[in-house]
Amino acid sequence: MKQDTKQKIIEAGARIIHHKGYYHTGIQEVLDAAGVPKGSFYFYFKSKEDFGLQVVDFYNNMYMEMVDPIAKNKALPHLNRIEKIFDHFINLFPELDYTCGCPIGNLSQEMGDLSEAFCGKLAASVDVMVGVYKNILDDAKESNEISQRINTQETAEFIVSSWHGSLIKMKISKSIAPLKLHKHFIIDILKS
Repeated sequence: MKQDTKQKIIEAGARIIHHKGYYHTGIQEVLDAAGVPKGSFYFYFKSKEDFGLQVVDFYNNMYMEMVDPIAKNKALPHLNRIEKIFDHFINLFPELDYTCGCPIGNLSQEMGDLSEAFCGKLAASVDVMVGVYKNILDDAKESNEISQRINTQETAEFIVSSWHGSLIKMKISKSIAPLKLHKHFIIDILKS
């Protein structure tokens, strides 16, 4: 029961933070959305920052649940796995009216230079995303699906960084076109 209540608070908070940001999300608002009594928050979390850091972990787990089945699908060629990950999100954002973006990217912009604890946690989260692509690229390189000249670490970092930039453009243009351009550009380079 204790874990269920804590999870309800984290999930409700994660939804609100994804839409409004960390600073614009109030503790009472989270508790109301979770349907949890007012005194419960500090029973489960030391502070709002502690809560926010646990929300980052929640986002990480959510991301991995979405991409892991694609990334580890041995039935697909390696570059198809990368395309399918892109496509998963390309298909998701129109349903969200091109809002929200990546919760880790959003929090990185909002909190990255304001809190050391957030900075470290968010950097580790981005590293998880980079790791997904690096593992696929390493396998692709080993099977000669991509050029041996490609530095898989740098390429994976570029994929994640440019994806976050494309999400920003998507949000302000209210169009999926930046994400499609990102996919086209990355896949073309990897195939060349």
